[in-house]
Amino acid sequence: MQTTVVNHPLAASRLTIMRDVRSDNSVFRAALADLAAMLVYEAARDLAVETFDCLTPVAVAEGHRLRTPPIIVPVIRAGLGMIDPALSMIPDAQVGFIGLARNETTHEPVPYLEALPDDLSGQPVFLVDPMLATGGSLLHAIELLVGRGADNITCVCVVSAQVGVDKLEALEYPGLTLRLVTAAVDPGLNADAYIVPGLGDAGDRLYGPRNIDL
Repeated sequence: MQTTVVNHPLAASRLTIMRDVRSDNSVFRAALADLAAMLVYEAARDLAVETFDCLTPVAVAEGHRLRTPPIIVPVIRAGLGMIDPALSMIPDAQVGFIGLARNETTHEPVPYLEALPDDLSGQPVFLVDPMLATGGSLLHAIELLVGRGADNITCVCVVSAQVGVDKLEALEYPGLTLRLVTAAVDPGLNADAYIVPGLGDAGDRLYGPRNIDL
């Protein structure tokens, strides 16, 4: 797996805002929107393009467009905060959804929604989720995507824990190209499986505490 840690002053400043306990929901959402756009920009670096003749006001220039725009797949609920910034960078992308909640006792993902095309073969997929902690949610999501034929998946995460990165690197799906684009790799998890230093619960900081017991 190829891992890219985006090392840029503007990305670092937005990540700092997201980490700061004093940032309220609106400040956190704004910082995520900016940082997610930067991460998607980097994730799209290797997408295939095609050229065409573009008529300017004075001549013909070589134009470029994505040959196959990716499908953006957020892991909801926290991943919802990354859809609009992703579409601002790639407006012709499609969107799918994978719903996974966190069981606060076992720390395991609990699936509740899957809305994806039947056949994802040959289709680049950007799997977006602010947090890569234990890796459980992304591993489950990747399994769902591969089951539908996905062979090119880029995980876009704001903060990743090293244990989660290690689990992604250990995945072995024949024919799958897997990438990770993140703004930081943090060293570990606490007893509640939250990333340390991390930024807390991304879903709660985006939308407020959830009131669902699993």
